Amino acid sequence: MKKHEDGNFLDLIFHRREELKWEQNEQKNITLFIENRGIFNRIAQKCFKRPKVSQIHLDEMGSFVWPLIDGEHTVYHIATEVSAYFGEKAEPLYDRLVKYMQILEKQGFIFFDHQNR
Repeated sequence: MKKHEDGNFLDLIFHRREELKWEQNEQKNITLFIENRGIFNRIAQKCFKRPKVSQIHLDEMGSFVWPLIDGEHTVYHIATEVSAYFGEKAEPLYDRLVKYMQILEKQGFIFFDHQNR
């Protein structure tokens, strides 16, 4: 994961990867569809009957946050929305949200556009 040394993490604006497919059901739960590419994944698909596409089901807070990662909202703005919706249930809010965003970035699901800072 890239370091964000040139500013406050809460001021960053993240974007979802456009090629990442996802859907939201009637209950507002988000499912991400991750295509398993590469030689090792092909071998696993043939030998071990692994799926070509994995599904990642986000929890309630993750499903709330995901649509807000749109290239317009700062992490701070997302935190205020989460706090307003979940209240005390979201605490410790900033620690959880920052860690969640770091995990999404490390997995390649979202990115920070350094050029539009």
